Amino acid sequence: MTALNDHRAVAHAIVAAHGLRFGAITAAAVSAGSFSSDDPVYRGAKQACAALGFIEIDAECLALAWQAQTVRTGAFEASQWPETPADFGMRAFPPNARDDAFAPCPERLGLYAVLPDAQWVGRMARAGVPTVQLRFKSDDAAIVEREVQAAVDAVRGTGALLFINDHWQTAIAAGAYGVHLGQEDLDALSPAQVRQIRDAGLRLGVSTHGYAEMVRADAVSPSYIAMGAVYPTTLKKMATAPQGVARLAAYARLLRGYPQVGIGGIDAVRLPEVLATGVGSVAVVRALVTADNPEATAAQWMAAMSAAAA
Repeated sequence: MTALNDHRAVAHAIVAAHGLRFGAITAAAVSAGSFSSDDPVYRGAKQACAALGFIEIDAECLALAWQAQTVRTGAFEASQWPETPADFGMRAFPPNARDDAFAPCPERLGLYAVLPDAQWVGRMARAGVPTVQLRFKSDDAAIVEREVQAAVDAVRGTGALLFINDHWQTAIAAGAYGVHLGQEDLDALSPAQVRQIRDAGLRLGVSTHGYAEMVRADAVSPSYIAMGAVYPTTLKKMATAPQGVARLAAYARLLRGYPQVGIGGIDAVRLPEVLATGVGSVAVVRALVTADNPEATAAQWMAAMSAAAA
């Protein structure tokens, strides 16, 4: 146990306990940005989380959680990384028991293929991929509408669960299973629009890239939460560094009760260590569409995931 009146001792104890796991970027003092409290546990935890490489908003989120954990338990323990939802200000778990929860989806979504058009959606659905997402980009509303409807038609009779990326109004009209939104897209919705998606019966998946975004996503009680990017990816410019499997495992423990999807730079070699974190689904973007034999590749991934879950 560390003296609670010395934030420097708190910071040192946390880095000593978790530096090897998360990879401290330095043993020296690191600027933690601004502080919202003079509480020594909070200040020390924020300093430590900055040294462990967490960005400002996540260091703040963790520091407040560490302070809340210390108050709740009556003691500061450097070895106890925060993983209780209430300490992060989240509402009661499991989230699917909340009055405003989105419709549930399977706890394990399995192989989750993110695909560029309806033709690929149908192809992978027929190959037995259990969860597919249409990520179709166009500024032409009529073209988007046709592609979304074609994707809905393509999965009919296959058993695949279809999520539509971004185009939530079109997804409602077409009768899709669900919609997937990025953090900025979710933040842009009004409460009435969130209710519109939920009342239509669509499942909602939300992308997150760290603790602060997970807390924001939890506020709307989505059907599942995606976490990434786990590894480096060149598909899109990321605001945060790759999370790595140590952080992914910590996120999975905090969000137990949610179906969870790991995404970002995952390949067949990295798959086992991702699944070992406890996430029930892995999303792939290029692994299938660039494969010489996408159907065989999908079968190999699904077999590996089934073996890991056994």
